[in-house]
Amino acid sequence: MSKVTVVGAGNVGATVANVLAHKDIVNEVVLVDIKGDFAKGKALDTWQQAPVDYYSTKVTGTDNYKDTKGSDIVVITAGIPRRPGMSRDDLISTNAKIVVSVTKSILKHTKNPIFIIVSNPLDVMSFAALKASGLDPKRVMGMAGILDTARYRAFLATELDVSPKDIQAVLMGGHGDTMVPLPRFTTVAGIPVTDLIKKSELNKIVKRTQKGGGELVKLMGTSAWYAPGAAAAQMVESIIKDDGRIFPVSAWLQGEYGVKDMFLGVPVQLGKEGIKRIITLKLNAQEKKGLKTSAAAVKKVITDFKKMKLV
Repeated sequence: MSKVTVVGAGNVGATVANVLAHKDIVNEVVLVDIKGDFAKGKALDTWQQAPVDYYSTKVTGTDNYKDTKGSDIVVITAGIPRRPGMSRDDLISTNAKIVVSVTKSILKHTKNPIFIIVSNPLDVMSFAALKASGLDPKRVMGMAGILDTARYRAFLATELDVSPKDIQAVLMGGHGDTMVPLPRFTTVAGIPVTDLIKKSELNKIVKRTQKGGGELVKLMGTSAWYAPGAAAAQMVESIIKDDGRIFPVSAWLQGEYGVKDMFLGVPVQLGKEGIKRIITLKLNAQEKKGLKTSAAAVKKVITDFKKMKLV
């Protein structure tokens, strides 16, 4: 028996629940929102989709945390989304209070779940959830790198006119404009991407990836949801299946890459206990510099969070 709770029935949370249901790998998905009827409606709509798309995962909605009891994995998407002109860091005050409150509410009914944080600013909200929960750090992580690499791979697929299925990539650093795509580790069907595209064009794609979330906010007036929701669901799937897949994830670092006591995007192997191991790549001087800059940006926002004294 496996049970997943998704907190926040907005666009991202509802997408996580819907994608998970379609994967048909868990017994139950509980969608929680302070707007109980809204959560119930989204869940009922997805459950009524089951006979059409042929899955058995039961989806329910609620505003009562008692209904989350016994959850194996909890995905937190709750919080206000970005609006035009806002950075992810502008969201910290409101979303930090929400993430801390949600984490504590979950733990009243479930002893030792795995938390996947999607709320922004993601690396700092992961920090907030860890401190509020007191759990083993391997059981708390943020969803960022899968989404960011997906955007990077999608842009490359368009430019090269190839299937995105054949593109593999690694991306590190904070979930924001200082993220560090790594072209040296990017391949297309095993072929180094640097053999297939001019450096100038690749640099444009890297910069577009770094601003990928902002591009969508400008186009839609709010944050993206299809790709973020699917990315979080992919993390849940890998943990449930314990299939040993490697993804870029916001993880708690204790000296890896010269970073300590903070969350930052790095390649990890996922498993049934959460993060099985952090993979340490040999970075060149330019890559190390980019990661250091990204870590400094995340650390600044963590300092702002600590001043709030929520945990």
